[in-house]
Amino acid sequence: MSELIQILQLGDPILRQPATWVENTQDESIQKLIDDLTVTVSQANGVGIAAPQVSASYRLFIVASRPNLRYPHAPFMEPTAMINPSIIAHSAEMIPGWEGCLSVPGLRGLVPRYQAIEVSYTDRNGKLQKQELTDFVARIFQHEYDHLDGVLFIDRIENLLNIITEEKYQKMLINRADIIN
Repeated sequence: MSELIQILQLGDPILRQPATWVENTQDESIQKLIDDLTVTVSQANGVGIAAPQVSASYRLFIVASRPNLRYPHAPFMEPTAMINPSIIAHSAEMIPGWEGCLSVPGLRGLVPRYQAIEVSYTDRNGKLQKQELTDFVARIFQHEYDHLDGVLFIDRIENLLNIITEEKYQKMLINRADIIN
């Protein structure tokens, strides 16, 4: 049975440690962790979550882009477990975008990320996958990938003036929607 797991918060030392390679993707504990992460990211209105965020120091994360309260304009994709992921190639272009993190509640920061990346990972069935990700989904992958190396989005913010509260970010979204409509 899948269960909601407590998400670690900024300051917990596990968030700053490099994660361990997953040796056996079919291990029962890894499969349960995938299910629990999928439930947790959905309940928390996230679009991705990495195993270290729930005290499981494995090179594993879930990308689960979908519109929700925190990301109303996110594209929809099925939640995907990405085990032992790597970035094979990336675009030259980096695009700044507003990011938040379930482990850093209440804050958003403007973070530059590659616009397009080619990635590989092992799926939950043990099969090697390769794909190209762009835009928002590429941003999610890079954000979660950083968690596996003990890096948080706040470490990537180039100017401290580019940090705002979640409340300010949500107001920006509403104002932007008024302009678009």
